Amino acid sequence: MQWACILLPQLAMDGVLRRLEAPDGAAIALVEGPVQRRTLHSVTPAARMLGLQPGQSLAAAQALSTHFRTFEHDAAEVERWRALLAAWAYRFSSQVSTELPHALLLEVGHSLQLFGPWPRLEARMREELHALGFRHRIVAAPNPHAARALANVHDGLAVDEHALNTALGQLPLERSGLPQPVAFALSRMGLRTLRQVFALPRDALARRFPAHVLAYLDTVRGDAPAPLACYRPPEHFEGRIEFDSEVESSQALLFPLRRLAQDLTAFLAGRDGGVQRFTLVLEHERCAHSEVEVGLLTPQRDAAMLFELGRGRLEQARLPAPVRGFQLVARELPPFVPAALDLFETRAQQDVPWPQLRERLRARLGDDAVHGIGHSPEHRPERIAMAGRATSDARPRPGWLLAHAIPLRDHAVQVLAGPERIESGWWDGGDIRRDYYVVETSLGQRAWAYGIAGDPSPAHFMLHGWFA
Repeated sequence: MQWACILLPQLAMDGVLRRLEAPDGAAIALVEGPVQRRTLHSVTPAARMLGLQPGQSLAAAQALSTHFRTFEHDAAEVERWRALLAAWAYRFSSQVSTELPHALLLEVGHSLQLFGPWPRLEARMREELHALGFRHRIVAAPNPHAARALANVHDGLAVDEHALNTALGQLPLERSGLPQPVAFALSRMGLRTLRQVFALPRDALARRFPAHVLAYLDTVRGDAPAPLACYRPPEHFEGRIEFDSEVESSQALLFPLRRLAQDLTAFLAGRDGGVQRFTLVLEHERCAHSEVEVGLLTPQRDAAMLFELGRGRLEQARLPAPVRGFQLVARELPPFVPAALDLFETRAQQDVPWPQLRERLRARLGDDAVHGIGHSPEHRPERIAMAGRATSDARPRPGWLLAHAIPLRDHAVQVLAGPERIESGWWDGGDIRRDYYVVETSLGQRAWAYGIAGDPSPAHFMLHGWFA
């Protein structure tokens, strides 16, 4: 087996930076603790240049500089980000664990046949994590605990069983995964690396340290199994972004909508599913939350399409009050079947695929404004859908059929073709018996008109459609 560890060293800060449209170079600090003693949990590199450091009191940081922004550190939100990334990782492996701190563990040995050799799979995961906006380190090792320990120091390392002990032995004690009191006690004995600890007699270690120290050393070397609880994706998706100030324009909601659409797509890819309906929840302080429903005709999971549909609905919505929070909730997650594509694509590169165009029109114009063309075993013209082309027997049909026939008021009608008799409907009370003609009006327009069967007089014609 081969396990990959995705270490997420700045998950809390990454979750905040993802809310911002231009986070690069911003001086930001996450704060925590009671109101009387607020401390800095983490800071960005720009904030470090101002003298700010994790663990520093907020009052001391503000004494050094006021040119930085603060956000609340929310441990529950950090766990939500880990759950999202676990759902994303589920697409690469059925064995994903979030049990070890600050990391995702996934068994990738059985996935290489599907995704290719490890360097290719690693590059793909890095690319997708970068697009999602999460900093990371990735290490591969024969067991998950060894991968987690090596990720404390390395990035991009992949070791097999033969090189595992050598790689572990080079880890400094303070970053080996041992509890800090144990690592400090071993360092006071003159030990600096795990190799030196591995060389100690087991009996001596058992007398000096708790039993879990030996258990950890055996686990990290793969001598003793230590199974992890596996992650299982939930049945629905809920993503939320809270704003640090009130938002009064729907245009300002487009960036968080794009980010949540990307998160939803990553979640759906892990489930190998799609979404057919989702809800945009706009949180207000002064009134009840407002909701914007987005429905699709078929399940989809393309981030650009989901964003485009949500954007169309948001632009039509009226905000009753400023928005303080934005949610995307998807509970209907049916299976997703990718559209079949031709081996040689004939569609122009700039053209929009029909499913995307259809959904975009529905989002912009409304659900009732977009219709499809169907067929019906019916001869009465008003009960069938015209497609603007000839029927199977090559009889002409108009491209525009009037909803109701009207008298043809024209003094110089010229008959071009006909009559074509249509007689039908006797079984349902809608009996008709008409003779249809293709005529040309005095203005040169081609029309489709009918008269009573057996009466060829144009003075009694009823106009029923127009030809292009």
